[in-house]
Amino acid sequence: MINPKILATAIGTLLLLLGCSFAQQPKTMASDPIVPSAQTLQTPEIADERLLEANAKFGLNLFRQLQQKDTGKNIFISPTSVANALSLLLQGTAGETQQEMLKALELRDMTLTDINRANQTLHQLLENADPSVRVAIANSIWMRQGVAFKPEFLQTNREYYNSEVSELDFSSADAAPRINRWVSDKTNNKIDKMVDSIDPQQVLFLLNAIYFKGDWSQKFDRAQTQEKPFFLNREQTVKDSDRKASVPVAMMSQTGEYRYLENEQFQAVSLPYGKEGRMSFYVFLPKSNSSLESFYQQLTLVNWQTWMQRFSRRDGKIELPRFKLEYETQLKEVLETLGLKTIFDPNTANFSKMTDASVVVDRVKHKSFVEVNEEGTEAAAATSIGIRVTSMPPPPFQMTVDRPFFFAIRDNRSGEVLFMGSMLEPPSP
Repeated sequence: MINPKILATAIGTLLLLLGCSFAQQPKTMASDPIVPSAQTLQTPEIADERLLEANAKFGLNLFRQLQQKDTGKNIFISPTSVANALSLLLQGTAGETQQEMLKALELRDMTLTDINRANQTLHQLLENADPSVRVAIANSIWMRQGVAFKPEFLQTNREYYNSEVSELDFSSADAAPRINRWVSDKTNNKIDKMVDSIDPQQVLFLLNAIYFKGDWSQKFDRAQTQEKPFFLNREQTVKDSDRKASVPVAMMSQTGEYRYLENEQFQAVSLPYGKEGRMSFYVFLPKSNSSLESFYQQLTLVNWQTWMQRFSRRDGKIELPRFKLEYETQLKEVLETLGLKTIFDPNTANFSKMTDASVVVDRVKHKSFVEVNEEGTEAAAATSIGIRVTSMPPPPFQMTVDRPFFFAIRDNRSGEVLFMGSMLEPPSP
């Protein structure tokens, strides 16, 4: 018989891994209504605007906190994956813990049933957006043998989030590799290790994986790619006198008609994927008299929505670095800053809809990958939560992305931002 006092719960999503462990103090659990079966609900044909706006707010808040935490570093995350992973965890919460999560996720105006239905619909829409673009979202739950979890918690995550549920001997030498093989498979081998090891306190992993592969609607000609300098942000280099002011990059180049936006602060272009162009790669390049830091100050939900409406067709030339980027970070501190505190506190965490045992989240890990080349873009992410238990046409534009920039991969129909990041210094080719 496993002693619950030495167990822990790890919940991971392949863009968001949540780790939890048993808390030492029992607590009184509030009761919440049971979520109705998804089989009784009809899936609408469009995404819920409330969820889309909430995801956008949460994603920008998360990115802003990571930008402050990882100053001077390249950043790349999937807000969609992180929000999805937290939604899996949300199914096990009650009382103050649930209300805190709803507030941090910007979902206070939605019921849990509405949230689950909206997520289910959004995932279906994203995965079927364009037959020439691959978007795959996967969830799984790995339970330690001998530990009981509430049937409603498991069933809700099965029905609404299509989660695979498996019981596993966590003491086995193959336990962590087996979970990692699932992650690797769901990300097309782009993220091959999310769980380093499983300690005796861990009893559950919730995993969410998201994978994206899209070819440009208009591919770049490799013959036009040339080595050019990428100028670094001087504010980031002045502290290190030995650091070069620029690095060489493989600069791709093409001309054509694009959705384009320019104002006093930046140039921005939308590069579509696939035959339908429903999804795009957005590049925001601060002007030479501005900076990425100044752009961040303008990066609010209201401004983002306004900018998306102001892109218009225009001829021009785009030069964009070919790059590959891997990113990894711990999210516990960031999530606490966003208001998620009780889930990490053994005295206040309320996961009574997950298990009768007293559990608490003790770690949150996020990993991601992106490659941009002449053919298109490939991206993946993973997260783990560990629980312890018109007039005259304008002249053609010229946009040379040769200094730090912000970028995002967006579904143009729903507005969902699957990935976002900033490039301060391209990795060596």
